[in-house]
Amino acid sequence: MLSHLLHLQGIESAVLESRSQEYIEQRVRAGVLEKGTADLMIDTGVGTRLQREGLTHHGIELRFGGAGHRIDFTDLTGGKSITIYAQHEVIKDLVAARVAAGGEIFFEAEAVSISDLDGNPKIHFQHNGQSETLACDFIAGCDGFHGICRSAVPAGVLRKGVRGRHHRDEDD
Repeated sequence: MLSHLLHLQGIESAVLESRSQEYIEQRVRAGVLEKGTADLMIDTGVGTRLQREGLTHHGIELRFGGAGHRIDFTDLTGGKSITIYAQHEVIKDLVAARVAAGGEIFFEAEAVSISDLDGNPKIHFQHNGQSETLACDFIAGCDGFHGICRSAVPAGVLRKGVRGRHHRDEDD
């Protein structure tokens, strides 16, 4: 999604994905989108299938003690709902949009290291059996807790959001 949003602002980006396109588009994952996410997809032009195939839910019913208890999202959130639309379907829509726009996606790319964070940052990775280097203006480390980006950030600089505020790692 970040690559798509950057593209809409005229900013080039490249995506390094460790898995194959087939894998990420077929791997079934959770599929509940909050209203803001669904609206963002629609507003930025990647929500056509979401609108056609997604299932809108305005609430849920929990059953315990032999009785049903309705939790009405619409009443509790001022009119918001959730949409059931599988994560791999979101991925299909985003990949299709990036490919159609000529965006760079390196599938089956194993990120090895990051260097020169205080100058001209670079990502070193393996792709199609070759060692490659991608020179960047910025690196968005969207590679999860165990990815290479977290460990590349110097001690005392890494910050992460907690309950709407940022804390240094040592505060956790």
